[in-house]
Amino acid sequence: MHDLRHIRREYQLKELSKASVNADPFLQFSEWLKEAIDAKVQDPTAMVLSTVSNEGRPSSRVVLLKQVTDNGFDFFTNYLSKKGQQLKNKPFASLLFFWNELERQVRIEGKITPLPTKESDGYFLSRPLQSQIGAWASPQSSIIEGRNALENRVKEFDKKFKVEAISRPPHWGGYRLEPDLFEFWQGRESRLHDRIEYLKSSGGWEHHRLAP
Repeated sequence: MHDLRHIRREYQLKELSKASVNADPFLQFSEWLKEAIDAKVQDPTAMVLSTVSNEGRPSSRVVLLKQVTDNGFDFFTNYLSKKGQQLKNKPFASLLFFWNELERQVRIEGKITPLPTKESDGYFLSRPLQSQIGAWASPQSSIIEGRNALENRVKEFDKKFKVEAISRPPHWGGYRLEPDLFEFWQGRESRLHDRIEYLKSSGGWEHHRLAP
């Protein structure tokens, strides 16, 4: 086993101050996301989605951000999956973006609401055909006998949709996280990182610096 205690590096690329950030956290996020895309960060829209069970046990997994609006952050998944069931019972979640190449992360917390049917339909039909078929074929988070069982289901739905138009499965669609908290983190030397937190209030957004 490797000795993990000494694996570390210094963060020295950039700095972040309360005076330098945008007063609107959505605009600040958009600026950082654009910089990540322009810098060709691998999978810049990948985010860790954390949910919680009825027993208070957290679960995390990586999903892809598909849209940012003035109202929130949109992603899509199987409603019957583990995360889908947890979001149904406990409609709050957190998102975490980590852009290693820029030594940055963004943490976002808020309430979850399902997207309107029309929006889920529109996004589903924009996906590649094999991804559409996969959404029908995979009973996400359920126990299956093996890879062959999954591949056989894909073949069945592939055959089915060769003779009829494909549509969105009723068990698949989108969610929107409506934020009430943002935290922007910029790595700095000696672990004295810059952290700016935004909290939603009745008057809009307030932001302040946090200790690293």
